[in-house]
Amino acid sequence: MNEVATPLLEARELTVRFGGLTAVDAVSMRLHAGELVGIIGPNGAGKTTFFNAISGVVAPTAGRLLVEGSTDLTGRGPHHYALHGIARTFQTPRVMAGMTLADNVRFGTQFAGRRRTPIAGLESEGAILDMLGLGALAGQLAADVTPSQQRLLEIGMALGTRPRLLLFDEVAAGLTEIEVDAMARRIRRLRDEHGLTVVWIEHAVTTLLRYVERVLVLHQGRKIADGPPAEVVRNPEVVEAYLGDEMEATA
Repeated sequence: MNEVATPLLEARELTVRFGGLTAVDAVSMRLHAGELVGIIGPNGAGKTTFFNAISGVVAPTAGRLLVEGSTDLTGRGPHHYALHGIARTFQTPRVMAGMTLADNVRFGTQFAGRRRTPIAGLESEGAILDMLGLGALAGQLAADVTPSQQRLLEIGMALGTRPRLLLFDEVAAGLTEIEVDAMARRIRRLRDEHGLTVVWIEHAVTTLLRYVERVLVLHQGRKIADGPPAEVVRNPEVVEAYLGDEMEATA
């Protein structure tokens, strides 16, 4: 990756405090077009809060968020992030239970506005649902599909916003081992076949490390590592702070 190139999204010394608690402590990250990045860390490490800050859900206490080096989105709401091609999912899927799957995806497009360029190969609600294995269920209500299908549908809603950058927060939560691997392969396809930049938080560390090319580790709100998985798994600070035997087995 060319570090001289202007990042698609850059977090500069991002800090989020809740009262006396510092949930994210001066974390910097540069995301370039086409990257597939994982974020890992123990419970309470600040992963989701960091995601909330870089997607407009939570306003940072300090630091800046820049899109393509010049557009400052610091403190702006989620709608502004969607307009600039940044979309995310949540740990608990947020779908419109009383709407069909197709209408849920269409809602994503309306949220971001149709001025955004469609993703190559995913120009329609049907193409998005087909890619996710949900095409046959397009006319069903979201309330009537399984929790794992709702999780896929939320990804479809995010894709409906026509993003350049997708942020996945614990998309494997509650899935079976087979479903986790299928989800990981779909995430990889979004980058490989559709050109999206992807950032993925996950507790299924072993699976994540097989699919991402770069991993960032948070611990107690701080970034303690950022690099290729093969390097991170051997980082003594990472092993001591979090992963221990699990990380060593992955190496």
